[in-house]
Amino acid sequence: MVLETENEKICINKIVGNKQDTVVVEGDAIVPDVKPDILNTISTNGTVCIYKKEVQDGKVKIEGTINTYVIYLADSQDSNVRCLNTNIDFSAVSNMEDARADMKLDTEVSLKSIECKVLNGRKVSVKAILEIKNVVMCEEEVELVKSIGDNNSIQTLNKEYTISSIVGRGEVRAYAKDTLTIDNTDELAEIMKADIRLINRDTKISYNKILVKAEAEVKLMYLTEDNRINMVRSNIPVMGFIDIQDVSEDNVCDLKCDITNMIIKPNSSEEHSIYVEIETNFMCSVYDNKTINIIEDLYCVDRNVNMTQMSINVMSPKVQYSDIFKIQEKQQIQEIVGNKIYDVNVNPIITNKRVMKDRIVFEGDIELEYIYAGSNNSKINTKILKIPLNYEMVCEGIDKDKNVDTSFNIISQDFIIVTENTVEANISIEFRVSYSERTNINILNNIETGEEEIEDTNSITIYYVKPNDTLWKIAKMFRTTVEDICAINNIEDVYNLQIGQQLYIPRYSAKKVC
Repeated sequence: MVLETENEKICINKIVGNKQDTVVVEGDAIVPDVKPDILNTISTNGTVCIYKKEVQDGKVKIEGTINTYVIYLADSQDSNVRCLNTNIDFSAVSNMEDARADMKLDTEVSLKSIECKVLNGRKVSVKAILEIKNVVMCEEEVELVKSIGDNNSIQTLNKEYTISSIVGRGEVRAYAKDTLTIDNTDELAEIMKADIRLINRDTKISYNKILVKAEAEVKLMYLTEDNRINMVRSNIPVMGFIDIQDVSEDNVCDLKCDITNMIIKPNSSEEHSIYVEIETNFMCSVYDNKTINIIEDLYCVDRNVNMTQMSINVMSPKVQYSDIFKIQEKQQIQEIVGNKIYDVNVNPIITNKRVMKDRIVFEGDIELEYIYAGSNNSKINTKILKIPLNYEMVCEGIDKDKNVDTSFNIISQDFIIVTENTVEANISIEFRVSYSERTNINILNNIETGEEEIEDTNSITIYYVKPNDTLWKIAKMFRTTVEDICAINNIEDVYNLQIGQQLYIPRYSAKKVC
């Protein structure tokens, strides 16, 4: 006979594969005919743009480009500085045995380092190292048994879980566009360096839509016609809407954002300005954190029960922490001329991450590449200095067995020349840590009872507790109840069993209709 049950359907997010790869990207660039030969390079920086992410059977493929700016010393009579802007395309494939084309993909790509080597006066070689984190997921709808119809002979093992059930996913392309005005006295010759970051990411849920927004932090170094170097900065808002049905304000949004393309060029229609257009892709996953009480196991004291069982892996709701780590340190740069610093590239390098109980420790260096005025104001030099990083962040509940995810973001940087050749570095880094637990849930399906089985007489069995025994397991083994074992043995705490403990197990005859 099929048992009547009350069920609940949930959609779980199942992690199929999680892999981190280091990818080396290399490419050559030719100096345009309108620019002078390269004598040597001074500084190289780049912005990663991801224009395609794809899950294929057994692998993940990422395609993109690194928008690169190479500042170089020209091989010319006046030895001026110039810049070479080029795109280095790349394609990265990561093998994942269980990946399938219909699955979802979360990807994070970070530029760990970039360098440029002069091959000859008209050609350079660019080498970049990318760190790519790929997480492949699939959505699976499962049905959980919450309760059984009224039947006293059915014994159930109930358990409560707090889980994240996925509501939906979506993405949208959005654009940040602006015209950056430079000083009226500056006749723009060329853009020498571009730093683009997406900061202040946020979401707002309303009427089956999610407002996703961020700011594109733009920092441009440019050269004037009279060989002066200057900077312009701006934060450009970018936003979009993602449609997700049945989303509510109580849901939790997991937002990711990539730069997919960028255009930076002198504004042809307006003097003393630079046109900036940044294409972004917002990806949002929405979760409903809920507490459920389900039946993990059952049996009948007077007849056989047939059912199918399977174990599924679910994620508990993410616990998130964030903290600001502030660094203040004075550094000596003897070579600075005229107290002029054009820019500083700040690159946190985490070499070790130790997860311990209730805390996580980050170790590494803050690498600072100073770009400053050299022997005269028409030249620039660079110097790399490092600040040791050792930061302990308190995260209650975290330990090495949890699923831990970390990220960091430079939220402010300020460099002040306090005395001649002495620079005070003030840097604030936001560290973000999230963790969740993978939990196995036992699912019951196709529950049926067999024919009634009647024992001839009542009886008592003596049983000695073995390792890993529970009262539920013992009661199920002997077709009795936990309550009856507790009553006859005067047990008050059902979880306090001792190995070798003697128990009296009651067994009864019964004629009950299931």
